[in-house]
Amino acid sequence: MKINLSPSTKFENRHNGPSQEDVKLMLEKIGADTIEELIDQTIPKSIQLSKALDLPSAKSEAAFLKEFKALASKNKIFKSFIGLGYYDTIVPGVILRNILENPGWYTAYTPYQAEIAQGRLEALINFQTTVMDLTGMEMANASLLDEATAAAEAMTMLYASKPREKKNANKFFVDQKVFPQTRDLLITRSIPVGIELVIAPLSALDLTDADLFGVLIQYPNMDGEVIDHAGLVSAAKENNVLTAFATDLLSLTLLTPPGEMGADVVVGTSQRLGVPMGFGGPHAAFFATKEAYKRQVPGRIIGVSQDRDGNKAYRMALQTREQHIKREKATSNICTAQVLLAVMAGMYAVYHGPKGLKEIAARTHGLASLTAKALKAMGFEQENSNFFDTIKIKVDAVQQSKVKAFALSSEMNFRYEEGAILLSFDEPKTLEDVKAVVEIFAKSTNHKVAINWNELIEGLEINLPEGIARTSEYLSHPVFNQFHSEHEMLRYIKRLENKDLSLVHSMISLGSCTMKLNATTEMIPVTWPEFGQLHPFCPQDQAAGYYELFQNLRNWLSEITGFADTSLQPNSGAQGEYAGLMVIRAYHMSRGDQHRNIALIPTSAHGTNPASAVMAGMKVVLVKCDERGNIDVADLRAKATAHSNDLACLMVTYPSTHGVFEEAIQEICQIIHDNGGQVYMDGANMNAQVGLTSPGSIGADVCHLNLHKTFCIPHGGGGPGMGPISVAEQLVPFLPGNPLVQTGGTKAIHAVSAAPFGSASILPISYAYIAMMGAEGLTNATKMAILNANYIKTKLEEHYPILYTGIGGRAAHEMILDCRAFKEVGIEVEDIAKRLMDYGFHAPTVSFPVAGTLMVEPTESETVSELDRFCDAMIAIRAEIQEVYDGIADKENNVLKNAPHTANLALSDAWDLPYTREKAVYPLPYVKENKFWPAVRRIDSAYGDRNLICSCIPVEEFASEVE
Repeated sequence: MKINLSPSTKFENRHNGPSQEDVKLMLEKIGADTIEELIDQTIPKSIQLSKALDLPSAKSEAAFLKEFKALASKNKIFKSFIGLGYYDTIVPGVILRNILENPGWYTAYTPYQAEIAQGRLEALINFQTTVMDLTGMEMANASLLDEATAAAEAMTMLYASKPREKKNANKFFVDQKVFPQTRDLLITRSIPVGIELVIAPLSALDLTDADLFGVLIQYPNMDGEVIDHAGLVSAAKENNVLTAFATDLLSLTLLTPPGEMGADVVVGTSQRLGVPMGFGGPHAAFFATKEAYKRQVPGRIIGVSQDRDGNKAYRMALQTREQHIKREKATSNICTAQVLLAVMAGMYAVYHGPKGLKEIAARTHGLASLTAKALKAMGFEQENSNFFDTIKIKVDAVQQSKVKAFALSSEMNFRYEEGAILLSFDEPKTLEDVKAVVEIFAKSTNHKVAINWNELIEGLEINLPEGIARTSEYLSHPVFNQFHSEHEMLRYIKRLENKDLSLVHSMISLGSCTMKLNATTEMIPVTWPEFGQLHPFCPQDQAAGYYELFQNLRNWLSEITGFADTSLQPNSGAQGEYAGLMVIRAYHMSRGDQHRNIALIPTSAHGTNPASAVMAGMKVVLVKCDERGNIDVADLRAKATAHSNDLACLMVTYPSTHGVFEEAIQEICQIIHDNGGQVYMDGANMNAQVGLTSPGSIGADVCHLNLHKTFCIPHGGGGPGMGPISVAEQLVPFLPGNPLVQTGGTKAIHAVSAAPFGSASILPISYAYIAMMGAEGLTNATKMAILNANYIKTKLEEHYPILYTGIGGRAAHEMILDCRAFKEVGIEVEDIAKRLMDYGFHAPTVSFPVAGTLMVEPTESETVSELDRFCDAMIAIRAEIQEVYDGIADKENNVLKNAPHTANLALSDAWDLPYTREKAVYPLPYVKENKFWPAVRRIDSAYGDRNLICSCIPVEEFASEVE
């Protein structure tokens, strides 16, 4: 053969599953001559793009990594003493390699199917236990997005949980020593829901104010000062005022936890427990509270339940999918949060244990104390009476200017405020760093350092006063006291990983969730120090690589969506929804239309849509869908006209939540515009649009993008996510800002996330995906997604009714299998979901958007052989259902009702089920080759809610499980 010296392997061919030969076979199966014919039958011609996306040419994997390394090198890694909730940390190698860099952990889905998610559920129980023990609270959730968001959730939860005596109170007091990014986000979240925010010194707090319902305190505060607030909390209780604390988990190994002071809620971030700063994220925030609030806690709580055999098993408790149940009555739009990062933080606590954590905290405190002593010896005044890791040095403007110049030349970042320099210490800092800091201050005064370091070190002790010094135990459970050698830790991590099904095992065909390939090359830069070790508030010239990345990514996403600009700040899909609505709200306000507060939402919408609308101060009016699942245009027109004077927006998902490209979408958008509203498009189904159509071309005004879906950021077992918003020209001025870093529009709304660019350190994943795919590759990916979906539809429609299709009889990138009729023989959709585990598959999306159905989305990354395996499993399950219809199998005691089947059950001496073991565990030949065993049998959800336990299981049961 002739030799081709040009690189021949396109990344597109690695990302997209079907080969050219497969495409021909698939088109033949579904009855289309070409891909173009299929697209024309699927997407209305009127909204198809007339020209290709204007994006840079696709790069090979090797070329991309080489160029991206050059971009990364533009970021300068200075030693950070900035603090403000972000600290350098050491990620234990065993956690870095085996969790953060391990697709067995980062490609798993949210643990809705608990029987095949026991590993990460246990890891999250460890996280919750860590939080509960350190904060001194009765319960905790399995993470939130960031500290500022967690504080906002605390505020709104307390507002919704006011005691009867305070039913009309609407004031929330925020200590001015709370972190500035938290204060800014509280402003964002308070105004639309009618909470009056009072930001002032604690000395101005009037607990007798009848309008006051809650207080937020930073502990240690922004300046590093540690204050005993037990008296304040006690006085608050006497006045029926609820208290929330924002705190630092590492500090609580030395300090009295807020729970022991009587706090109602404790929030913060677990970032310094082994998760890199990453220029702001992703990091797992925590939310701990009293059991009295268990029904109001936002996000996810992992609880202990039992399976069919009575064995202890973990599951998501109480809050699971609360937005789909409560919809506009939900108090939070948080769907999932930062599971992968919570797993890392929990594992950090397991690896170090209580003794190790205390040693890290003591060393951190010791370095701060030593620096304070040395500077005092040189004549500098340290203003904090008690502190953990942060000292505040009094300086005049001239001294500050000199110190800053010397610090920058020594590649160190301090925090500068009027009349003071603040220094925050952390795990990686050393004695040498202390000496370097002291040397910088010495230079600023033209003095030589004449300090007896040995004498200062000799006298170092933890001297925290009574009331502040912690006396209680924490992390006494065996899980935190036995895995301290790397070998044991490695085995523990692997043991948990082996209990979980992820994309390393098989396709995860979740409709609306787009579980596509997270390519290794996309993931590699995430752990580069040039991205991981930057503080989000470092000087901009030290983050030139990041800013170039941001600008390029904003341009690319704006081009893909057909919009004018993009904000990268929202750090989840739910945050993107909220940000989009808040930008629309600000636009209406700027035009004097304060009264525009009606959000029209189709009945088929994702549950977070109405929750987000209410949080943005809007009233929800539901719009009907017709029998084909499309928006009822007549009903929409009637309601838009009826509310014309007050219409703020329409929230629409496109293609629809039912997996169809609605023909009337442009008419729908025009109706909204004609009545003075804006169109918000939920980007959940953007996977079916890229390169073929766009939100801009259909007439929308803003859309959020789930980068963890369409643009390849892994789901990580339920997070991290990113939800940037792209907007039309008129909305650009209102893109969200940040109180410490210049970003957003000229009339920027207040922050929606703590960090100026959200979870910046995972943006390289989406950047890499777009750069390596190029315009043609991205467009082909969309075509393959639609082809794969219609291939599955064609193979399964003889066995399961397909609920909705477009005018051309085609599905978009997903479809809904109607399983409701099986109820007549006692088979529920849950039985099908659990039986799929025996075939080695995760269930599709269950009972959304229609109860009793399965929504299937294969993505473009799956090969024909994998699609066939999935279809074979679904067809075999349909045959098993038919056995019940035909009376061959019992209605109550059959292979579906008893699914999933574990190895323990299959190996049991007493097999009394009315079918063979082989039928139970090896239902098709391919299963034998690569069997995935569910860790537990079907879990009793009701038992777990009745007996809520959200910490590690008791010592005796844990010991027997380990054995």
